[in-house]
Amino acid sequence: MHVLIVDDEDNLRKTLGQYLSLEGWVISEASNGISARKYLEEQTFDAVALDLRMPGMDGLEVLEWMTNEGPSVPVVMMSAFGDVGDAVNAMKAGASDYLVKPFDPDELIIRIRRAAAAAGPRWDAVSESDEESAPISRDPAMKPVIALLDKAAPSDATILITGESGTGKEVAARYIHRKSERVRGPFIAVNLGGLPESLVESELFGYEKGAFTGADSRKIGYFEAANGGTLFLDEIGELPVALQVKLLRSLQDKKIQRLGGTGVIPVDVRIIAATNRDLEKAVAGGAFREDLYYRINVIRTNLPPLRERPADIIYLAKLFLGRLSGKGRTEAAEFSVAALDVL
Repeated sequence: MHVLIVDDEDNLRKTLGQYLSLEGWVISEASNGISARKYLEEQTFDAVALDLRMPGMDGLEVLEWMTNEGPSVPVVMMSAFGDVGDAVNAMKAGASDYLVKPFDPDELIIRIRRAAAAAGPRWDAVSESDEESAPISRDPAMKPVIALLDKAAPSDATILITGESGTGKEVAARYIHRKSERVRGPFIAVNLGGLPESLVESELFGYEKGAFTGADSRKIGYFEAANGGTLFLDEIGELPVALQVKLLRSLQDKKIQRLGGTGVIPVDVRIIAATNRDLEKAVAGGAFREDLYYRINVIRTNLPPLRERPADIIYLAKLFLGRLSGKGRTEAAEFSVAALDVL
């Protein structure tokens, strides 16, 4: 585990750090609340041993910040005998446990293990089967984003996810689907930017036998495949203008028409769209229809890049390591302390 020890008493902090490291844990130390907050903003921890009384930003202030804005990490408070009342208040404010000084370091190890276990599974060696259950982020910068996703997921409102390439737009879309009432239905992801323009219409809406040369049988499109579930349209800014009209009509009428067909087919699909383009600029330049833009931009969220969410660096590195090393190994691979520092 990665544990942060926060205490202004240098000897106690260093002694605890040395003792806990004998468990094979990675230990970081902070001598005050401000330093602790910086650690928590930049790295991922499994537990925090937090002193109650410190000059400047004390333990209660750190705990309050963690509860309201910071990362969700189990906290074991450490207090002097006369601070027990404050320690109880800290428990009410979100601390997992507390210890009264002086205490046996073995007792702290027990309390940390218990608090970490109660907080749920750890994600430093996540298998592929567990990966969908893992949090999509552990950085405070993503808290408002995840709060919006949680609020929007139960509705059927169309959602637009923006952000640079690689920020996890499909991960966010899958998260919305898992949190929605459509979770038992299919989740279909389509990268519109990866489809040849000549195939976009037939891939989205399907086609009837004989619709064109080579159409030897009927084929259902992504809209029908996603019926009852969620259709994720990635890179929607790349959709040809001619097809934007047909997509708009499908979203408005909740019906589609296969290529070469004459009848309409009702579809019950929730649309999540994503783009790394500036759609407002595309609308102004005539490359994207304004009416379609407003149809997909009902609820909108922007995913910050990894450079703006540094607490996710270690978390994602461990997630990927677990995925890559989980097959054919009796023990999960781990990063060295030096490697974590470099990351």
